Amino acid sequence: MTEASVGDFALLSDCHSAALVGRDGSVDWYCAPRFDSPSVFAHLLDGEGGHWSIRPVGEFDAERAYLEDTMVLRTVFRTPRGRVAVTDALALESGARGHDIGVRAPHVLLRRVEGVEGEVEMALEFVPRPEYALITPLVLPTETGVVARGGPAELQLVAGCPLEVQDTKATAQFTTRAGEAADFALIYRRAADLGDGTLPCPDVGGELTNTREGWRSWSELHGGYQGPYAEQVRRSALVLQALTYGPTGAVVAAATTSLPETCGGGDNWDYRFAWLRDLSLTLRALWIAACPDEAERFFHWIDHAIGGHLVEGRQVQIMYGIEGEHDLTEHSLEHLRGFRGSRPVRVGNDAWYQKQLDVLGEVVDAAYLLRDQLGDEFDDVIARLISGFADKAAESWHETDAGMWEARDEERHYISAKVMCWVALDRAIKLAPRLGEHADTKRWEMAREEVREAILERGWSEEAGAYTGAFGSDQLDASVLLMPLVDFLPATDPRMWATIEAVERELAGDGLVHRWDGDDNGFLICTYWLVECLARAGETERAVELFERTTSYANDLGLLAEEADAATGEQWGNFPQAFSHVGLVNAAWSLSQAREATVGSSPEQDK
Repeated sequence: MTEASVGDFALLSDCHSAALVGRDGSVDWYCAPRFDSPSVFAHLLDGEGGHWSIRPVGEFDAERAYLEDTMVLRTVFRTPRGRVAVTDALALESGARGHDIGVRAPHVLLRRVEGVEGEVEMALEFVPRPEYALITPLVLPTETGVVARGGPAELQLVAGCPLEVQDTKATAQFTTRAGEAADFALIYRRAADLGDGTLPCPDVGGELTNTREGWRSWSELHGGYQGPYAEQVRRSALVLQALTYGPTGAVVAAATTSLPETCGGGDNWDYRFAWLRDLSLTLRALWIAACPDEAERFFHWIDHAIGGHLVEGRQVQIMYGIEGEHDLTEHSLEHLRGFRGSRPVRVGNDAWYQKQLDVLGEVVDAAYLLRDQLGDEFDDVIARLISGFADKAAESWHETDAGMWEARDEERHYISAKVMCWVALDRAIKLAPRLGEHADTKRWEMAREEVREAILERGWSEEAGAYTGAFGSDQLDASVLLMPLVDFLPATDPRMWATIEAVERELAGDGLVHRWDGDDNGFLICTYWLVECLARAGETERAVELFERTTSYANDLGLLAEEADAATGEQWGNFPQAFSHVGLVNAAWSLSQAREATVGSSPEQDK
């Protein structure tokens, strides 16, 4: 059997947790009740990690698609004897619509098997292995299926066919004929919530209909973008919403942990947390793709997560748990072999204690972008937050940090960090009338000029003929592509254009932008940044060609990982990756602006 690739998987989400389903009908990753909870199935990271498969017996081909503008998946299996469709979803709360989807979740994984043509023999295998496969539960028969007990939760599988129990797993074979259907539901319940022991029996058909309508209502409410590549932008917006934790609005960087950047490599990180950088860039992308109406909630969540750190002058964390947790200490799961043998498998992420100054600018820039949604005068919480970030930038811009790529060796004077400190100051100055008594405009203006002069003088390398990754370095770094995107310099500025061309020439020789020389695979958001730079410089044809080539690395469902191998087309890194989908949306918007500039009209017409 061919080893799975990252792009083989589909994402299911209830805006609390996520599951990944392979082309072969196997749920190989599922964490409940939250994105960052220990897994129920972890076959993705180890063949013995647990899974739930429903697939035809014998040879088959598969085609799949999300039902229009939803996160409900339909896979059609073709066999010599007929066709069968499997519809998969994580259930949304009954009646939840629009902004309310994901606020609460029933924690039910739905699967419906429908005969389409002929008759197909199907095989089911249910192998739960909770807590990253540290628990082997006892699987017991019930009147409606089986229940798996062991550890702090119970898993009830309600089955539309008889199951054979084999101590720690359940199996079945059944035949599906045209016009017939068999329904299955996996219900996750914490031991504390079991109550009187009554076993629920959900209406799978009704739950699927409700879930489809819930996602469609969100899409209808957030479907403002009408520019180029609208289909890809809409799908990316849905992915970003699917990676959003409904109760707080926090956006996880990805649905997985430890999918490697290269096969067999050790750069395997847990991305199931909320980075302030990702949240801010996601807000920008959702503004483009979906016109978010809940901007205040995002900034109040940031304020809640940070607590009193700004008041005390302490370092602002770059990332938090999805409910604002601070301690995300990293450890390895030595018992798991890793995706295609790539170890270690990590839980937690020690980047939480790094200093990364760029997040200051990203948060303030998001507030500036969404200023109209936040009102002519910001409420005190948001005004204090934005002013605090600007004060922190004025105080700290001259310091070293770990950089946006989260270097674990030593801190440096990364140019991208300095640029984003400039952004924090620049946007806060422009927002000063809305910040009331919290604004310290004179201080911010002085600091803004100081950091700008330092970047222009110390960031340029005569040897490289470009702005480089850090002061005093001759090494190119793709993060400098942000400079024109945040209006620090126009793309047509001679030195900036020389930098863009140098990055394209030296770091994108295979057609995808690598973060630095020696970075194994192309980094997708960096490639989308190059698209934006080219579009802003008037190189529209080159930008379009690069956008389409980059987007072609998405899988058949339009999902993007963090990186891609240009030689093989294979995707690598955690999946799906919010950063990559943010890049796609923002690049499409820049192409829209370039197109409108060509015809002499406002880009606002595309929104």
